[in-house]
Amino acid sequence: MNDFKGTTICAVKKDGVTAIAGDGQVTLGESVIFKGNAVKVKRIFSDKVIIGFAGTVSDAFALSEKFEEMLQKYSGHLLRAAVELADLWRKDNARKLDAMMIVADKENLLIISGTGEVIEPETGVCAIGSGGNYALAAARALLEHTNMNAVEIAKNAMKIAGEICIFTNHNLTVEIID
Repeated sequence: MNDFKGTTICAVKKDGVTAIAGDGQVTLGESVIFKGNAVKVKRIFSDKVIIGFAGTVSDAFALSEKFEEMLQKYSGHLLRAAVELADLWRKDNARKLDAMMIVADKENLLIISGTGEVIEPETGVCAIGSGGNYALAAARALLEHTNMNAVEIAKNAMKIAGEICIFTNHNLTVEIID
């Protein structure tokens, strides 16, 4: 069976601005680019929250839908919604999802996994997906050694990841919260 996957999402929080960038590539198996212009970064909850997701397509959609439900249930309180979502896996033995998300509002930046983990990045920079480690390394270096803003760092980190990772393209969607 071929899974649809392959993406990179990178988030940068700097000077009160959070930018989340995602590429548009969907890969079928290990060798076929199925689509190059997918949108995997979007605004939810009356545009107050940004999410970017990576993983198998069906699991990524399931994870984002479950998170949106929790966000509605807890009146947009991002951290509470994330923790309650993770709690589903501990209490209900919910099916583990082959997906991850980066979520952000004005105050918080979190990584949520489809296996029930919630992680707050310590540096204000995080990345997930096939090219996530490349984007993360690039973003950390740019954050520390340049005067670029959050959007510039996210875009440039994604550009670097796209030059290294065959599962990442340069067709970016970028959303910002400030």
